[in-house]
Amino acid sequence: MPGDAWDELVEGEIFRMSPPGYLHGKIEVRFITLLNNFVNAHQLGDVIGGEAGIYTHREPDSIRGVDVAFVSHQQMERAQSVTYLDVAPELIVEIMSPNDRWSDIMDKLEEYFAIGVKLVWVADPQRQEVLVYRSLVDVERLTPEDELKGDDVLPGFSAPVSELLQT
Repeated sequence: MPGDAWDELVEGEIFRMSPPGYLHGKIEVRFITLLNNFVNAHQLGDVIGGEAGIYTHREPDSIRGVDVAFVSHQQMERAQSVTYLDVAPELIVEIMSPNDRWSDIMDKLEEYFAIGVKLVWVADPQRQEVLVYRSLVDVERLTPEDELKGDDVLPGFSAPVSELLQT
C-alpha cells in the first residue's frame, strides 16, 4: 500500500522499512524537543529528525534514516549535499521499535562511528532503558532512575530517562 513504508539504501541495495508506531513517534518528539531547546538556547547547530537521510557510505551509497540527530554549525558548514546529510552528526538517537532487530541496530552503529559520529543514544521503550554508545565497545546502560547527559558533545545537557521514555 503506498505510503506504508519507506526505504533505506545500504551499499547500493534498497531495503524496505515498516513505518514506526505512535509510541516511537511520541518518544522521538520528546528527544527532538529537549535537544532542540538546548541546542537553540546555546546556538550550537541543528537538530534534525523524522528519518532524515544521512550518507554513511559512498560508492556504493548507503543512506540511513535517523530518528534524531544533532549537527553542529561547524559540521553543517562542511555539508555539500542539499538532499541528504553528507557530514557526520555529532549525536544520533535511535529509538527501538518492537520489530527492530539488534543486528540491524549494530550495523547502523558501525556505520555511524565509521563516519565520525561521536555519540549514539539507543532508546528502548520496551526495556525502559537508554544505551549510551561512545564507541562500539564503550556502552553505558541507563534506566528510568538515571539522567541522560550530553557528555562532550553537548556539555551541560541533561534529561531524566524517565521523562524521555514515558509511555
